[in-house]
Amino acid sequence: MFYDRREAGRLLAERLETYRGRNLLVLGLPRGGVPVAYEVATALGAPLDVLVTRKIGAPAQPELAIGSIAPRDVFFLNAPIVRRLQIDDETIQQLVRQETRELKRRTLHYRGEEGVPDVEGKFVLLVDDGIATGLTLMAAVRALREAGVRRIALAVPVSSQEAAEMLEELVDDFICLDTPEDFLAVGSWYRHFEPVSDDEVVAFLQKARAKATG
Repeated sequence: MFYDRREAGRLLAERLETYRGRNLLVLGLPRGGVPVAYEVATALGAPLDVLVTRKIGAPAQPELAIGSIAPRDVFFLNAPIVRRLQIDDETIQQLVRQETRELKRRTLHYRGEEGVPDVEGKFVLLVDDGIATGLTLMAAVRALREAGVRRIALAVPVSSQEAAEMLEELVDDFICLDTPEDFLAVGSWYRHFEPVSDDEVVAFLQKARAKATG
């Protein structure tokens, strides 16, 4: 049980000491992954940026992920759930358009420009506050691969065992502090798991840049 995301980030950073000095770029997944990534980047003396992904929720159950999107037109679909819920193609396309608009809005708000940060030939440390299904991280990893990243390490405080096993196969390094058997939701493993606002994301990025230039 973590007190909050920032404590989780500091604990995660202790496990990542071997990455210090390896010309890392730390990428947080907004919104909840950014406070964690900020602590990791600060501890390792690495630059911080964000990669925006979006979950595609089921029409009547928005918390149930039926797919995910990321920059570079990356799109994943959870076909078994789509078939079980009998969601038609037109509805899926409408949901994708809706989430794509929000992805672009957030990316411009956080970074001032669209797309994936400059990762070509770089070693990226991808950080989130936890993994439930892993769908958004799958999209993130594919977008980074298509953008020419050299190596990807994925680091999270907590993950479901199923998602951890799936993502370990997709990245070069996988670091997770805990994969509990009784995983329910990411928020179940934090005492304080309040929503992170857009303004907070921007503030973390600005603080990280100030430290890098100061």
